[in-house]
Amino acid sequence: METKTKTGIGNPISRLEGKLKVMGKAKYSSEFSFENLAFAQGIQSTIASGRITAIDTSEAEKQEGVLKIITYQNALELKDYNGRFESPSTKGISPSLQTPEVHFYGEYIGVVVAETFEQARYAANLIKVTYAEDQHQTNFEEHLDSVYKPDKANGNPADTSWGDLEAGLNQAAAKIDVTYNTPIEHHHPMELHNIIAVWEGDNVTAYASTQMVENAVTTIAETFQMPKENVRVITPYVGGGFGSKLQLREHATLGIMAAKMVGRPVQLTVTRHEMFTAIGFRQHNRQRMRLGADKDGNLTAVGHDTTSHTSFTEEFQETCGLMTRMLYKTPNSLVTHRLMKLNLPSPRWMRAPGEAPGSFALESAMDELAHELGMDPAELRIQNDTQVDPSNDKPFSSRQLVECIRIGAKKFDWKNKWNPKPGHTQKDNWMVGYGMSASSRAAPYLKSSAEVTLKRDGDAVTAVLKTDATDIGTGTYTILGQTVAETLNLDIKDVQVELGDSKFPVSPGSGGSWGAASFANGSREACLNAINNLKTLASTDEDLTVAELMKQAELYELTATGTAAPTEEFDDYSVYSFGANFCEVWVDKDTGMVRLEHFVNVASAGKILNPKTAYGQIIGGITWGVGQALTEHSEVEPNHGNFITRSFADYHVPVNLDLGKIDVVFVPEEDYIANPMGVKGIGELGITSIAAAIGNAVFNATGRRVRDLPITPQKVITTPVTA
Repeated sequence: METKTKTGIGNPISRLEGKLKVMGKAKYSSEFSFENLAFAQGIQSTIASGRITAIDTSEAEKQEGVLKIITYQNALELKDYNGRFESPSTKGISPSLQTPEVHFYGEYIGVVVAETFEQARYAANLIKVTYAEDQHQTNFEEHLDSVYKPDKANGNPADTSWGDLEAGLNQAAAKIDVTYNTPIEHHHPMELHNIIAVWEGDNVTAYASTQMVENAVTTIAETFQMPKENVRVITPYVGGGFGSKLQLREHATLGIMAAKMVGRPVQLTVTRHEMFTAIGFRQHNRQRMRLGADKDGNLTAVGHDTTSHTSFTEEFQETCGLMTRMLYKTPNSLVTHRLMKLNLPSPRWMRAPGEAPGSFALESAMDELAHELGMDPAELRIQNDTQVDPSNDKPFSSRQLVECIRIGAKKFDWKNKWNPKPGHTQKDNWMVGYGMSASSRAAPYLKSSAEVTLKRDGDAVTAVLKTDATDIGTGTYTILGQTVAETLNLDIKDVQVELGDSKFPVSPGSGGSWGAASFANGSREACLNAINNLKTLASTDEDLTVAELMKQAELYELTATGTAAPTEEFDDYSVYSFGANFCEVWVDKDTGMVRLEHFVNVASAGKILNPKTAYGQIIGGITWGVGQALTEHSEVEPNHGNFITRSFADYHVPVNLDLGKIDVVFVPEEDYIANPMGVKGIGELGITSIAAAIGNAVFNATGRRVRDLPITPQKVITTPVTA
C-alpha cells in the first residue's frame, strides 16, 4: 500500500486549530451564545475564620437588573462534606453555600445573578456581611509544632524508607544537611475559570473550562445528587489548565445552582483577583535535605523531609519526595511528608505536583554535595545512575538519563564553560555562572476510548474522530489528527477531530502527563478496529487503502470504536520520562538582578508525536520554571489572613524579555513497554528541575547559595558568600 500522508506521526506540523484561535473563531466555554443569558458574580468572605451572623442584601436587591441573591440561607441543598476531612479528588464533590462557616479569606459565601456582568458585580459590592470572627491561623512559622503525618501524600505513601539513613550519613566522606523553601505559587492560565450552565427540565448542560470532562460530569451529578445521565459537559477548547482545572470547582457549582434558581442560562467567570482564592495553588513547602557520599561520589544516604500546609476542610499534601525516591541509587533512604492546617484555601495540583518543588531541593542538594566533593555536578549524577527503581526494585521501562546529561553537556559546552570556583567568569558588571540539573517525571498511561467515522465519496475518504479528551493548549487536536492520518494512511486535511464533549467516548482527561499517550493509543485502536471491520466486510486480508476496502465492501460510511489500556506488563516496570537542564545566568554585581542568558533542555520522552507542539510544551515548562526560580510567590497579610498579591501588578510571571536563548533536544526513544505507540508525557517534565539549574548557576556565578525561592535581587545581595 502506497503511503499517502506526510502529515502523520513525527511531523512538525502546525496546530490544526491554530488558525481558528488567531482569528478568534475557536469557541471557549464562556463564549457560547444563549438567549436570555444572565450573569453571576461570587461574593467572598472578608475574614479568614469564623461564621456569618447576618447578611444584609437589601441595597443590592434594589439595583437594576438584579435577579437573585443566593447565600447559605436560600441555597439549594447539595451533597456536603458533613465534617469529613479527606483528600480532594478530580471527580469529588464541590459543595458551596451549605453552612455559615468561613474557613479562609475569599471563600465564596454567596452569588449575585443579574442581567449583566457589571450589574452583578456592582450589586455584590453592596452586600453587607456581619461575622463572628475567630482567631485565624495563617502563619506557617507559628504552627510548625502542629504538624502531623497524613495517611497519604497526593495518593502516594507519606513516608518511605530503606536501609539506615543515620548509618549512611555517618559513613559518608562528604555530607550536607540543608533546608530549602519554595513559596506559595498561584495558577494563572490565560483563560479564567468559567462556566455557562443551561438547564432543560431535570437535565443540565455545563459549558465549563475543565481538563477532565467525564470527572466533571461525576462532580456535578454527585454534588447536585442527580443521575449522571442528566448531566452533559462541553469544553471544546481550554485556555490553559496546568492542574487548576482538573476538578470542577465551587464557581461551577454556583453557576449551575444560579441557573437552576433563576430558570435561565447563567454565566459565571472567576475574576483575576478571585483566582488567588477560588481555584487552588501550590503550597509553601519546607524541605530538609540530607545527603552523604563516599570520596568517589557514590551516594551512601539520601534524606528528604517535607513540611507543608493544607486547609481545615481538605487534606492535600504535595509529594515533594517523589523524585528523591527513584532518581538515584542509594543503600539508605528516608523520605517523609508532614502537614499543618491553616486558614488558607485548599492547595491543589499544579504542573508537576511534587516534582516541581521537590526537584529544586533534590537537585540543589546534589549540586551542594558535588561542591563539597570537588566533583563535576554532571558526573556526580552519572555516577549514581540506576536502571532499577530503588523505591520498588522494578526495572525502568527505559531510562536514558545519562544520555540526556551527556548530550546536554555537549550541546551546552559544559566542560569548557563550567568551573568549580564560584565567580570564575565576569563580563563588565556581570558575574557569569553555569548550572545544571537532572529531571524525571512519571509517564502514566490510562484507559482511553475513541470513535472514528469514515465517509467515502467516490475514491475520497474522510475521517471524523471523537473522544471526550480535552486540548488544554498542548496540541491534542493536532497529535490525534496525526495519529488518525498515520493509522488510516490519510492526509491530515481529510481528518476532523472533535473533542471535549461528555457524549463522546470516555478518556481519562488531560492531566498528569498521561494525555498524549492515552488519547493517541485509544484513537489508534479505534482506527485499527475500523480497518479490521472493513477487511471483514470486504472479505479480504489484502493490505488495501481504506478507500479501496470501503469500495470493495460497497460502503459509504462506517463507524468503529476502540479502547486502549495498560497491559499487565506495564505494572512490572517503572515508567518515567527523563531529562537534563543546563543554563547560563548573568548576575549584576550591584543590584543582584539575575538574567537568564542561555538554557539547554534535553528530554527523553518516548516517541515524539509532533516535535513542534512538543517543543512548545518544553518552552512553556521552562518559562514557568524561570518564574518559580526568580519571580513567583504569594504573600499572606497576617492581620486579615488574605493574599496581598492579588494581581499581575504584584504577582510577577516571566515575559519574553526574561528569557534568553533556549535550545530543546529530544533524545530518540520508543518505549513500547510504556504503551503500544511508545509515547510518553512531557508537559510536566518541562518544568521539573528548572529552578534548581538556575539556582545552581546563580551560586556558580556569585558563591551565594539562595535556598529560599524566588531568587530575588534582595536575596542575592544579602545572602552570605559561602564559597
